Amino acid sequence: MPAKGVDACVLTGETLLARFAALDAFLIEHQALWKPRPFTHLQLPWEASYPELALWLRGRSLEDAENSHNQPGWLDAPEPFASLAAMSLELSAVGELPARALEAAGHRLNVDVPGRKWQQIEAFAGCLQFARAPTHWLDWCSGKGHLGRRLLQTGQQLTCLEYDPALVASGQALSQRHQMHALHVEQDVLAPGAASLLNADHTPVALHACGDLHVRLIQLASATGCKQLAIAPCCYNRISLNTYRPLSCAAERSDLHLSLDDLALPMSETVTAGARVRRQRDTSMARRLGFDLLQRQLRGVDEYLPTPSLPSAWLDKPFADYCRDLAALKDLSTVGTPDWTELEAAGWQRLAEVRNLELLRGLFRRPLELWLVLDRALFLIEQGYVVRLGTFCESPLTPRNFLLLAERP
Repeated sequence: MPAKGVDACVLTGETLLARFAALDAFLIEHQALWKPRPFTHLQLPWEASYPELALWLRGRSLEDAENSHNQPGWLDAPEPFASLAAMSLELSAVGELPARALEAAGHRLNVDVPGRKWQQIEAFAGCLQFARAPTHWLDWCSGKGHLGRRLLQTGQQLTCLEYDPALVASGQALSQRHQMHALHVEQDVLAPGAASLLNADHTPVALHACGDLHVRLIQLASATGCKQLAIAPCCYNRISLNTYRPLSCAAERSDLHLSLDDLALPMSETVTAGARVRRQRDTSMARRLGFDLLQRQLRGVDEYLPTPSLPSAWLDKPFADYCRDLAALKDLSTVGTPDWTELEAAGWQRLAEVRNLELLRGLFRRPLELWLVLDRALFLIEQGYVVRLGTFCESPLTPRNFLLLAERP
């Protein structure tokens, strides 16, 4: 473990491997605290070891949990919470990448871009500083190509790769409207043919390409010989396998094994949901938790039963109908006549408990995400790149604010 007072600096060279080793030890040592999901357990395994903390968390309200969700480390909770929070903050400390002032965007270049997304593009673009000026940008999973157009300067080229034909057509139309020469290509970047579209002259960029999509870019760009690339990873659980496959030698040697549920932990932080979306989300979860209590009784099995994603219209049903219809989907033929009001209230009570118990897992969100990003960074170093890892914006703009800058000497 590193000494107290680790600086929030941009990570480079040996500091990348040292931080990875410290995070690896921390996550392995405490995996019994962050791997079990409160949503699927009536009683968590760690509660017997830390009864005071469990009782304190279970006694808090749903509103308390909501207020603490994004910053669980600030809670004045019983031990070992405070100690873990301090270590989490220390190990997750990463500095901001130096930013440069961008040339003003062309007239209406941000048209059709949501304000928050445009701010992310501006922040990402401002941090792209390489020893050699890029000559040909490759916007990976480009959507309409907003990022690529923001980067494109006189004398440079731009290629945008996108899977959705409607986005490709819209992107091409926007480039023509702005009189910018850009090639928009319809391409599944996970397909074998994607490799032929990269060459060593490209500088690939990917802002929040999910899971396998950004991993594929890392692999193809390094194999093709791209001299530079910039990636802000996202959605680490959006992968085709059921478990995580490490990229770097250091991660391959680790005893930390990650499931899809584990990989979803960094994505559990939310900063943008509006009041209506939050109410809908809470109602859905409270009803599922109420149904979970019911199905345990019906089956005589005290374990969680996965249920399918349901249309939002289901939330308009009376709770009793919701449970009967969901039971039918799971082939639970006999529901009986429980006290539906009491059961629904129990679902909401469980939601408050789940959300507060999740705060302990929340201490490991950022350490796990940094472990995953460092795995990518160390792989790139193994491929001959000099790598810088820092943040490109503050977390309220996007929690997925890590940026990898890689350049071959």
